[in-house]
Amino acid sequence: MARIDLHVHSTLSDGGDTIDEVLESAHRRGVNVLSFVDHDMTLTYHVAKRKPAARDITLIPGIELSAYDFKRGRKVHVLGYDYNLDGSQMQKLTMPLLERRHQHSLWQIEQIRAYGFDIDAEQVKAQLLPGQTIYKQHIMAALTDAHYATEDYQSLYRVLFKGNGPAAGDIEYMDVHDAVRAVKADGGMAVIAHPGQLDSYDVIEELIPLGLNAIEQYHPDHTEDDVLRVGELCDRYGLVATGGSDYHGDFGAPVEIGLDEGLLTHHPFDEVSFKKC
Repeated sequence: MARIDLHVHSTLSDGGDTIDEVLESAHRRGVNVLSFVDHDMTLTYHVAKRKPAARDITLIPGIELSAYDFKRGRKVHVLGYDYNLDGSQMQKLTMPLLERRHQHSLWQIEQIRAYGFDIDAEQVKAQLLPGQTIYKQHIMAALTDAHYATEDYQSLYRVLFKGNGPAAGDIEYMDVHDAVRAVKADGGMAVIAHPGQLDSYDVIEELIPLGLNAIEQYHPDHTEDDVLRVGELCDRYGLVATGGSDYHGDFGAPVEIGLDEGLLTHHPFDEVSFKKC
């Protein structure tokens, strides 16, 4: 049986593993189809396709857009697949967002430093490529060696970034409707990511007229009820179901790359359904 993973992250955004490390893990796990969906960037595909480890893996261009449902006051993540590599509509949304994220992260570093932690921006930037956007995960990596899944890590994260923490607060995200429109304008397949994780079910119906193609059905945070609910929505609206591990390496929950293709009730990349999208 084929094995796929349409949701992995690398160090180019908020993943803990390099592109090479992700590809090597995917190869060991027998993954046949893989999509890097680093947040708000399309760069990963261009880099990954040149890697020797990618030779036995079909790579699908991917992105995860950080969007917001302003009507309901909720975050919504939109996955885009197989878009036009020369398309510019997503970049019009993502480039300003990445700059806002970077500037906000620099502000967070200063707040954490003023709070009493020995940290500065140069220390955080040392982990990254020149010009790379800073994420909270990079700040945390400069503060602690504890793994994401440990109580030490989670406790520190809550103290700094949640509630009244010194670095609490967030950036302004793109409107979810604009995100779907941009993916479609760039010739891509638009997918609502892990609706069970972010409780983003309510917006799905109003995105269908904009060209929404699919919903992520299989995700580590989805319960059995979420899997069934997504399947019912796909049946009702003629959408495709996708799935992935949402792999972040040491910067995320412990998960294995890859899932068996047979889990999906609607295959996302067979010739018929993909051309339809």
